Amino acid sequence: MTQAEFEALLADATKRIEEDISWLGDEDRSPGLEFRAEVISDPGFPLFIKGWYNREAQTLSYALIHRGVGRIYGLDLGRNHHNPSCVYIGERHKHSWNDLVRDKDAYVPEDITAPVNDPVGVWREFCQEAKINHTGVMHQPPPVNMEMF
Repeated sequence: MTQAEFEALLADATKRIEEDISWLGDEDRSPGLEFRAEVISDPGFPLFIKGWYNREAQTLSYALIHRGVGRIYGLDLGRNHHNPSCVYIGERHKHSWNDLVRDKDAYVPEDITAPVNDPVGVWREFCQEAKINHTGVMHQPPPVNMEMF
């Protein structure tokens, strides 16, 4: 994917998710939760979004994934990040496609203000900035099941 292709994809305002989103248990990251949602667009970009949330660890991630390339855009809260240039970014950062380093560079987003413990609020801000219209409902994560522990 070239930088111009990525920028056109990100700027495309026809990207949408029409389904409701529910958080499901993640066996590998217990007590983590996750979801996957198809992204539809008029140009037919091969996209989906995956989300991960761990209430206990206070981590949240949303990743826009291109089926032919992998993650091209993402948001991480609660996880430290160092860019390939060794610049420390911190626990609130976005990944964006770059021809040279793919999605490895990150930056601090000014447009994400909701806290990590508000995954629905963060979702709204992420979708707005990424120009994704979610016409369904994102359900709140289910309460922690203490029997799992």
